[in-house]
Amino acid sequence: MRVVINIEQLLHEAPGGIGRYTAELVRGLNRQFPGDTVIPFTARHSRTSVERARRNFRLDGPGAQEPVILALPRPILYDAWHALGWPLLSSSAPILGTCDLVHAPSTAVPPRGPQPLVVTMHDAAYALFPHVYPRRGRHFHRRGASAAARRADLVITGSHSAAAEIVEHTQILAERVRVVPYGVDHLKASPEGVDSALQRYGLSHIPYLLWVGSFEPRKNVGTLVQAFSTLVSESDLPHHLVLVGPHGWLEKDLVDSHLQQQISDRLHVLGVVPEDDLRALYAAADVFAFPSIHEGFGLPVLEAMVQDTVVVCSDIPALREVAADGASFVTSTDAESWASALEAVIRDSSLRERRVLAGRRQAANFSWERTVRETHEVYEEALADR
Repeated sequence: MRVVINIEQLLHEAPGGIGRYTAELVRGLNRQFPGDTVIPFTARHSRTSVERARRNFRLDGPGAQEPVILALPRPILYDAWHALGWPLLSSSAPILGTCDLVHAPSTAVPPRGPQPLVVTMHDAAYALFPHVYPRRGRHFHRRGASAAARRADLVITGSHSAAAEIVEHTQILAERVRVVPYGVDHLKASPEGVDSALQRYGLSHIPYLLWVGSFEPRKNVGTLVQAFSTLVSESDLPHHLVLVGPHGWLEKDLVDSHLQQQISDRLHVLGVVPEDDLRALYAAADVFAFPSIHEGFGLPVLEAMVQDTVVVCSDIPALREVAADGASFVTSTDAESWASALEAVIRDSSLRERRVLAGRRQAANFSWERTVRETHEVYEEALADR
């Protein structure tokens, strides 16, 4: 099987969960199905930029194909795809026309060619929470969902809750949606790696709560900051709050500036960190807090569970599905309840132990190997149907 996959997300300033998914899929297909050929492609970038992204995401291993670089830059390419149904991949680069199947790992949906088209749509948040997206973001996702409904043979998503909202809020039919859970890396942080990371970020001997995500409204980090401020002002807990992740959109007013000043001596905003350091930061945290108002899946919850870190997260469908009994659940925007829940798992060692053990069992159900295998099964189904 010759599969064409768009890896443009890896060239974004903040590749996020979609970038992680795309990279794991390409790398896993090359490893698990060596008889297949995976041909990655991007919009127009310098060859140097593409090769850097390829190295950063470890897509340059044995047997890996060099990415095809198209002539149009990302914004023009995606607008042309969605609005005009042009250009066909085969006309952009002849090698892309020789494939058996095309996979769009996001709602940047290319025109339909003679081959089956599989699209991964991660959620329908743009329809549920349009106010948390900038205007162009809403426009892109709306057009992409419409293109997927018209063009895709099959649509993959990561959770049953995401599948339900996609069917409810788009024109994609339920019989064309396949749930393929995303995976998690089960590599544990080493004690040496933890010590090194804590020294590097000035966190040695400091108990802390951790949040990981993009600074954008859906992640609701402002409620966590408010809850943390209440927690430390009304208790004797010595904890700090560590925020990890890239800049997002509409982030200017996410955190109350007055609260930020109040806890400035306990707040650490680290930005993007290397994968090894992220594992170490999960492992050393007393609590991982994830207060999102919406998720299609929630990868960081599983990443924390793998490192035996207790999880407190929002009581929303996707996180209930992914975390099961491995987390404590709190109403997303109730800062007082968040403060109480965080204090409970910090002070109650029995509760912590139960959550950690349940989280370890739950995380064991997810792997990138499974994601790749079940995605390949979707490819085979699309080919058989065609």
